Amino acid sequence: MQADPIVTRWKRDQKGVKVQKNGSPVLQFIAVKRRDNGEWALPGGMVDAGEVVTMTIKREFGEEAMGTLAASPAEKKQIEEQINTLFSRGAEIYRGYVDDPRNTDNAWMETIAINFHDETGDSVGRFKLNAGDDAVGVQWMDLGRELQLYASHVDFMRETAKRLSASW
Repeated sequence: MQADPIVTRWKRDQKGVKVQKNGSPVLQFIAVKRRDNGEWALPGGMVDAGEVVTMTIKREFGEEAMGTLAASPAEKKQIEEQINTLFSRGAEIYRGYVDDPRNTDNAWMETIAINFHDETGDSVGRFKLNAGDDAVGVQWMDLGRELQLYASHVDFMRETAKRLSASW
């Protein structure tokens, strides 16, 4: 089982006003550039044996999008506190089989994708993004139908846009 956190905020102009496109607000999300193939993806990963999905989501997000593996113990504690605050509330976007290049006739990927939305931008806006582990890049991306993401991630983003009434 894979776990995919979808961390979102509204795109805002310099005055703090939500940016609109086609009459709907533009949503941004944190994406990582995969080390293995250079594609942009959600910062997720595999659930370890005996691990709770919520712990996987926090661990993978911290490792891939905030560089916890290279952080000092004090920095790691601060990052974990920020993640725990944001990840205390989330909405399940998808659970089940996914179309994934790693699938075979005998084995396939299943995932749970959960959206953690920061309505005001006060929480995630303070995150210092730092690619690590399986990621070689991390950034905020605007959500839109032109997105090209790894595997089924664009499908999760489309559902997230619907859920939050964002521009697509």
